[in-house]
Amino acid sequence: MQLNHLNLAVPNIAEARHFFETFFGFQCVDTKGDALAVLKGQGGFTLVLSNLDKNAAPTYPKDFHVGFVLESREQVLNVFQQLETAGVELPHQPREMRGSFIFYCHAPGSILLEVSYPLE
Repeated sequence: MQLNHLNLAVPNIAEARHFFETFFGFQCVDTKGDALAVLKGQGGFTLVLSNLDKNAAPTYPKDFHVGFVLESREQVLNVFQQLETAGVELPHQPREMRGSFIFYCHAPGSILLEVSYPLE
């Protein structure tokens, strides 16, 4: 079995789309006005951004997060530096934790992201 897609409810489609395209290499392949954007990522993964309840700010459970695994420590540092340069709030520098080189940040819509490279 393979995970096909992830739908994230966000308050602002354009802002979230720009974030995932700019920092994580997604490409938009379809839109439905300001209600939906379909993005394709590495390996053919589909990320759907939706705001079907117009202006409703979604809330996610406290520990909900999305994880991105990169191919090297250098890639983790590169993404971190790009986010930092863009003014994205980053609670800590990348560090070794639980067998990974890792950092966390929030995407638009307060979605917690984990960016890591496995050390093992």
